[in-house]
Amino acid sequence: MIRLKNEKQIEGIRKSCKMLSAMYRELIPLVKPGIQTIEIDMWVRDWIKKAGGRPVFLGYTIKKKPYPAAICISVNEEVIHGIPSKRRIHDGDLVSLDCGIELDGFISDQAVSIEAGNAGETVHELNKVTLECLYRGITAVKAGDRLLQVSRAVESHAKSFGYGIVYDFCGHGTGIQLHEDPQVPNYPHGPNPKMSNGMVLAIEPMINAGTGDVRVLDDEWTVITADGKVSAHWEHTIAVFNGNTEILTDPLESYIFV
Repeated sequence: MIRLKNEKQIEGIRKSCKMLSAMYRELIPLVKPGIQTIEIDMWVRDWIKKAGGRPVFLGYTIKKKPYPAAICISVNEEVIHGIPSKRRIHDGDLVSLDCGIELDGFISDQAVSIEAGNAGETVHELNKVTLECLYRGITAVKAGDRLLQVSRAVESHAKSFGYGIVYDFCGHGTGIQLHEDPQVPNYPHGPNPKMSNGMVLAIEPMINAGTGDVRVLDDEWTVITADGKVSAHWEHTIAVFNGNTEILTDPLESYIFV
């Protein structure tokens, strides 16, 4: 069942989203060659605690063992749900960060992909196009229209560059719980409800340089591309309210594409 939010709830979600984006603005400059991904996770835990929020990913469970970190850090061929470790970021890596904060019972969700050091043109182009897919999807969000037009907008742009679209994972409703109905696939598939005032959605294209096929590692969380090619991931939390579409998380691309 799709849970529509009222004005007070959307304001609470908005505050959580602003906190999350503020965290990212401080975090992004730290993601450089040499840093360990576990160091990033420890920094995130400390920042969220000091800000008065709760890391919603930490301990989160979806029919598997609880996720052990506050942020997902997926490097290169890792698509999503990468677990922080002693692994160091290297020059040229594409580092996808995905994090959520609960603030006063309201949840935010946002992902960015950072080119560490001197990434090659192949990585940069994929990253740029995935960000464009995100905004094309958001532009397609209109109250009264059908949800799968968002999926079509994402798919058509990614396919025009010959990229693979991840079919096995998708965006989702959010705001009160991390994952709510409806699912928001990155290709037209499944239920196609009307978008309504009060919907809060996490739109998140996951686009691969090669095949869209993926597999899950033995840790039961980390999703990687089936062909080992690089993947990019961008996400915003958005709200449909009073006939308008509002991006609740802040744009961060100016902190990444410098």
